[in-house]
Amino acid sequence: MKPVIALVGRPNVGKSTMFNQMTRTRAALVADYAGLTRDRQYGSAEHEGREFIVIDTGGLTGERGGIEALMQDQAWAAIEEADCVVFLVDARAGLTMADQEIAEKLRRTSKIIQLVVNKVDGVDESLVQAEFSRMGLSEPVFTTASHGRGISSLWEAVMIKIAAKFPNTPSLPEYDEKTIRVALIGRPNVGKSTLTNRLLGEERVLAFDQPGTTRDSIYIPFEQNGKLYTLIDTAGVRRRARVNEMIEKFSIVKTLQAIEAANVVILVCDAHEGVSEQDQHLLGFIHDRGRALVIAINKWDNMTDYARAEVKRQIDLKLDFINYAEMHYISALHGTGVGNLFESVDTAYAAAMRDISTNVLTRSLEAAVFAHQPPLVHGRRIKLRYAHQGGSNPPIIVIHGKQTDRLPGNYSRYLEGWFRREFLLMGTPIRLEFKTDSNPFEGKFDNRTPLQRYKEKKEERQIAGMKRKSAANAERRARMEAATGPAGTTGRSACGETERKTQR
Repeated sequence: MKPVIALVGRPNVGKSTMFNQMTRTRAALVADYAGLTRDRQYGSAEHEGREFIVIDTGGLTGERGGIEALMQDQAWAAIEEADCVVFLVDARAGLTMADQEIAEKLRRTSKIIQLVVNKVDGVDESLVQAEFSRMGLSEPVFTTASHGRGISSLWEAVMIKIAAKFPNTPSLPEYDEKTIRVALIGRPNVGKSTLTNRLLGEERVLAFDQPGTTRDSIYIPFEQNGKLYTLIDTAGVRRRARVNEMIEKFSIVKTLQAIEAANVVILVCDAHEGVSEQDQHLLGFIHDRGRALVIAINKWDNMTDYARAEVKRQIDLKLDFINYAEMHYISALHGTGVGNLFESVDTAYAAAMRDISTNVLTRSLEAAVFAHQPPLVHGRRIKLRYAHQGGSNPPIIVIHGKQTDRLPGNYSRYLEGWFRREFLLMGTPIRLEFKTDSNPFEGKFDNRTPLQRYKEKKEERQIAGMKRKSAANAERRARMEAATGPAGTTGRSACGETERKTQR
């Protein structure tokens, strides 16, 4: 599972800025639900190949009433979810009584705590360290989040602290490759636990009509129709005495982790409430993660025909972006329609894990192009040459060609629909990746005029002729020296010998 990091502290100490810095590699929010998480933002971060969930919280003020009390409840709920708490303080404001109270409460949680002294620009760090060391927390990390200073040091400190709790080996349960992992997710009180019990045929998890009965994800292996499944339910058994603590009714972290661990996700919605904004957020996250999807509209019984028609109209309007998912209208309490869920789960799983050969994909691409040509770009036709599979769960289809970076979105959607129909990829998103073939002559275009090319060739011929003539002259001189040098020496020696004899 991904380690969870919560950013806490007084208001205006730089928590949100730190959140943006830590999630810079994957900065999109993964959850920001009105009401429940109004003052908590969940984001994904990555550092040295490891992924984290980072939670930004509202400021802790100590107020006991009004909106401030709700904000504090949100912050403490985030602390309870976290594996590591990053406690931010303001170097310019110095150590305050509120900081000391927060530190005292954090020590009682037994959580991993990392103290961060923010806004240290222009401040003597040694004096600041001496001041904040009185809280008795860990060695502080000095940062200026607005400028990105000290972020790497913070990551290093966090990595060291969580290394023992989260080793590099995966901490998720080990599964057999033949086991289908199915996650049941949804908003509070939509009937997840009731549906779990109905699917398993036993009272496996606590379920009653009170939001807040769910807390931790549980992993339930079982067999159905000769196939092995592991049901990941975001409903864990908890003490009834804590059911009324509404702030804990929905653990976003557990939901996201369940989605990450699953092959297929069953999103449970309440037919009486329709598709809410939270449901759309969850569906967006499931789609972005590429998980196969089945949608169960629960509590379908005891609804009038008009109400059912209105719910279906709303679903068609709001869920058009995931039209590949199978829709089931069920009653988990009475078992109506529940038996058909596994058929859709099996279909979605088979589609998500399907392996398609390059030859088959390329032929299908050629047929799609023949049926509907890609558009012209600056008078030139975009050419799609071949396709191959780049992965599964979800299926990734890599398409090679020319000018693929200029392919419009509507044609990409056309190809996605074509492949979905051609290979019956229902229940799973499809990823298309386009790659433009490299041009071996790129950067080698000759933009000279014909006259310039003629003159340059003429100069090249003249230079080559001069080099040949110079080489020939050098070779001729070498031959002459080789021929005359020894003979001349011999002649001079003979002449000198004759003169010496005459003198005698």
